[in-house]
Amino acid sequence: MALYSRTGYLGMAMIVIVGAIVLAGNCVGQEKTPRPALVVLNKSGNELAIVDPGTLQVVARVPTGPVPHEVAVGSDGKFAVTTNYGERSDGTTLSVIDLDAQKEVHRVDISPLKGPHGILATPDGKFRFTAEGSNAIASYDATKNEVGGELPTSQNGTHMLVQTKDGRRIFTANIASNSVTALEFEPTTKTWKTTQIAAGKGPEGIAMSPDESVVWAANSGDGTVSIIDVGSKKVMGTIDLRTKRSNRVAFTPDGKLVLVSDLAAGDLVIVEADSRKEVKRLHLGKNAEGILIVPDGSRAFVALSGDDKVGVLDLKTLEVVTTFGTGKDPDGLAWRK
Repeated sequence: MALYSRTGYLGMAMIVIVGAIVLAGNCVGQEKTPRPALVVLNKSGNELAIVDPGTLQVVARVPTGPVPHEVAVGSDGKFAVTTNYGERSDGTTLSVIDLDAQKEVHRVDISPLKGPHGILATPDGKFRFTAEGSNAIASYDATKNEVGGELPTSQNGTHMLVQTKDGRRIFTANIASNSVTALEFEPTTKTWKTTQIAAGKGPEGIAMSPDESVVWAANSGDGTVSIIDVGSKKVMGTIDLRTKRSNRVAFTPDGKLVLVSDLAAGDLVIVEADSRKEVKRLHLGKNAEGILIVPDGSRAFVALSGDDKVGVLDLKTLEVVTTFGTGKDPDGLAWRK
């Protein structure tokens, strides 16, 4: 009968321990990407985190290009595309992430465009993004892996964008020009008509109401929100929220509430859309940035980049339920249905 020496047992124990450590270290990324899933960009980590929204656990981390700021998921849920903004609005790439395979499948060169920032999925299965360093917007076709459709805004600091469901009206927030650009597609001439709309100081966050009647532009430089009528493309009102630096703005799916994040104060301001009155102001932590409201309107996720956490807000009670970590410097958020 074979006998193990004390040294032999120790060696086997070490193998077991090392194996357990390896398995534990590899556990992120071994789980299947869920449906639905929350997608979070960790800017300083140069990565995309895939989160199970039920458990709030990170199931995978995928490297991206340098300093990703915003992300969008296609309507089929297959790809996420990140805008790799760079350190000083000098980035020139997009990262295309296969969410099921949990890996980057394309690093797309968008040059001579630079500073990609805001991004959204379009009705025709493409992605539309801003090029802040080039004062323009452009589109990316994931099927063909091609960049095209460049549209100049002729404004400085074209940062975030929204569009109507049919994709024929686009509004961009232009931080350095204190303006919002409206672009409307004219089917007869197949051209885009551009209208410049004077907003408050430093419009940064922008959102369109679910009924597509108004656009709210959160002005980072003066604490106000400019409310723009989509049809006339004119400012129909201004709200003074007294924010230190408004960053993002988002409507609840029923259109009743609007959430505005205050980057400098670390607050989230909740406004009733119809009355335009502040309902509540919550201090969430350091550097409140990206906002994502889930499709059923039950919860909102708010990135707290200075705390390396994401806050979870119950939209029925308007209370913060919990916070959880996703990585270093979270900001852009997206939802995979």
